[in-house]
Amino acid sequence: MISKENILASAKKTILSESASIAKLSDFLTDDFAKSVEIIFNCKGRLVVTGIGKSAIIAQKMVASFNSTGTPSLFLHAAEAIHGDLGMVQPNDVTICISKSGNSPEIKALVPLLKRFGNPLIGMTANLTSYLGKESDYILNAHVDEESCPNNLAPTNSTTAQLVLGDALAVCLMEIRDFKSEDFAKYHPGGALGKKLLLRVGDMLDMSHKPMVTSDSSIKKVIFEISEKRLGVTAVIENEKLIGIITDGDIRRMLNNNDTFTHLSAKDIMTKNPKTIELKSMVVDAFNILEDNSITQLVVVDQGKYAGILHLHDILKEGII
Repeated sequence: MISKENILASAKKTILSESASIAKLSDFLTDDFAKSVEIIFNCKGRLVVTGIGKSAIIAQKMVASFNSTGTPSLFLHAAEAIHGDLGMVQPNDVTICISKSGNSPEIKALVPLLKRFGNPLIGMTANLTSYLGKESDYILNAHVDEESCPNNLAPTNSTTAQLVLGDALAVCLMEIRDFKSEDFAKYHPGGALGKKLLLRVGDMLDMSHKPMVTSDSSIKKVIFEISEKRLGVTAVIENEKLIGIITDGDIRRMLNNNDTFTHLSAKDIMTKNPKTIELKSMVVDAFNILEDNSITQLVVVDQGKYAGILHLHDILKEGII
């Protein structure tokens, strides 16, 4: 009978089994791993990653990770390689061949062809005495004691181990290259991640609607400016320099504290030294300032000169957060 308890117990067993297999991988790291990283780093061509079956799927993920972190890579399906796709491999490329057993027929057919080109061959396998293990120039040990599959057949722990080794290679290469978030952004220009890494305050600031009054402006003028620009705030400017801001909250407090406001001007109710951000700053930095100070508007300046108002709603509409 199917029960919630049995399902959760099976899931927990799988997770613990895979995590245990991954934990052991660090004990299998040898000089070949370090040499593989150096070979890939110094490669003048591309990194070609190949495999068959589930290992091919892992190879595709590895290629995606390498490409997004500064290592030009491509995926070569082991079965298609011997039917023409081997032409992908160029003289300056480095190859990684992934196979749990290391003895798959497609791998046995492909490895001699790869070696014939003279490209460095990095083998990733759980069987070091396999054909792939013996023929590789460098070997990455992806051994697991067993699969999580109750029949010890379906690739589970083994493919996870391959994935982790691929991530370890990618991270090592990132660190050697001193790969920064700015570099990462170059390869991720789309979507929320791209916007978070690339979008600057100046890219989304509407400079045609920047509310501003002078220090001597009447309260009526201040209210009109806040209402017209619909940002809930206006900057107070003198000689193009920001000297303060007035929010709709300041207006409400002023009305609560005064029966009349004809004797008041902008300088009497403004908040001095407001939070600001430079026009060239990242939008995500602007969001952090807004969040840390529990405010919804942020004054934007360009080399000390007032440039406009950035509203929290503008950031949220971009889908950055």
